[in-house]
Amino acid sequence: MNRARRAVTAVTLGAAAAVLMTAVPAGADARFAPGAPGAGDPYFPDMGNGGYDVRHYDVRLEYDPKTKGIEAVTRIRAKAAQNLSRFNLDFLGPLKISSVKVDGRDASFDRTGAQELEITPDRGLRRNRSFTVTIAYAGVPQPIDDPALGTSGWIPTADGAVMVNQPFGAATVYPVNDHPTDKASYTFTLTAPKDLTTLSNGDLRGTWTRHGKTTTRWDMRSPMASELTMIAIGKYDVLKGRTDAGVPNLTATDRRQGVSPENAKKFHELTGDVLDFQSTMYGRYPFGSTGGIVVKGGFGYALETQGRPVYDLGHRPGAIPSAGLVAHEQAHQWFGDSVTPERWADIWMNEGLATYSEWLYAEEFGNTPVQKSFDEVYATPADDDLWKPVVSDPGRDNIFHGAVYDRGAMAVHMLREAIGDRDFFRFLKAWPSAYEGRNASTEDFVRFAERVSHENLDAWAKTWLYSPGKPEL
Repeated sequence: MNRARRAVTAVTLGAAAAVLMTAVPAGADARFAPGAPGAGDPYFPDMGNGGYDVRHYDVRLEYDPKTKGIEAVTRIRAKAAQNLSRFNLDFLGPLKISSVKVDGRDASFDRTGAQELEITPDRGLRRNRSFTVTIAYAGVPQPIDDPALGTSGWIPTADGAVMVNQPFGAATVYPVNDHPTDKASYTFTLTAPKDLTTLSNGDLRGTWTRHGKTTTRWDMRSPMASELTMIAIGKYDVLKGRTDAGVPNLTATDRRQGVSPENAKKFHELTGDVLDFQSTMYGRYPFGSTGGIVVKGGFGYALETQGRPVYDLGHRPGAIPSAGLVAHEQAHQWFGDSVTPERWADIWMNEGLATYSEWLYAEEFGNTPVQKSFDEVYATPADDDLWKPVVSDPGRDNIFHGAVYDRGAMAVHMLREAIGDRDFFRFLKAWPSAYEGRNASTEDFVRFAERVSHENLDAWAKTWLYSPGKPEL
């Protein structure tokens, strides 16, 4: 954004006995227990849930412009990580649930606390068992307005809506295990009146029109954190093609933004050119397609939604993203999207590397040396707020603070100084490859840089990641 499990020994059983081992009445075995109602993140203790791993979300959503509401069914495929008597999903706001089924059987449910959807299947779910949850619901989603973190979730627009979810907006639109550590693949099937465009993450797999409504289906096969999912509904001009390196590229511009055809084409080409350039530094692009969406959404930021960033430029009529902004959001596809932080405190790994990518792009195409970009930030007075948070643990309300972005980029540059260009650029390519589709922590980052460089980086990490204040050079 620009802002140990123990193994279970199996015994060969007859078919009937096998059924009993995988599905028993939830109250009949004391070894069944509820999954945790949170993922344990210190910054957002209520986000996410425990007891299971989601493998895939299938979200089918129809938008009604008359009511500004949706009618939706979300089907979740998951695997139990313990013997579950019940489990939770995150689900925020006024949407009304009409049914919940687990493996096709009616399940009881309750809305508890601010965001918990507590589901009790009619039978307990054995550890390591795969199961499906199907939730039908409808209503008018409401965005989240957080004083420190801004607006996220389902954001209505004049002719539709945009869904942007960092850090916790996904639960305003679909039931979800809303923490970055439970990444999953996704299918979005979106229906709206045929005069509206529907867009989402991933590869466009089909478009069809029936009874005055058009449906699109989008597949994101790579693991994706819920905070990186996106939907855009409205009147858009869409361009399709491929980058020079052959990656499918789909960009769209909100007609209310007033982007000229020439600028729309420029944005489309810039998106592909930046991606191809970064692929030479960071390795193979990790997703099936790329692109970007320019919206007039009123939330005022750009977001690295996986495979297809969203840029809200409503405050600049006719504008398209700058090359630096595109470089930032496209770099996130490696740093933040493919390799995703283990905790929200680790977000500097996203933003520091994306900001440093802006510096690298400016050096290559704008005649601005990286050292000059570093020096301009370092010139910030020592008593400025920039130097107050700890980069690797900025605090819940500071995850979009300048310390995460600019000081994160400075930390990356000082890593380069510590290990030299040869090992540094080896690291930039090896890191996203080693952790592709996974989560990583600051500690993982430091250890990996040490393995690549064969250097002890304790002093660098203490100075630039783990300590507040302006470091001496």
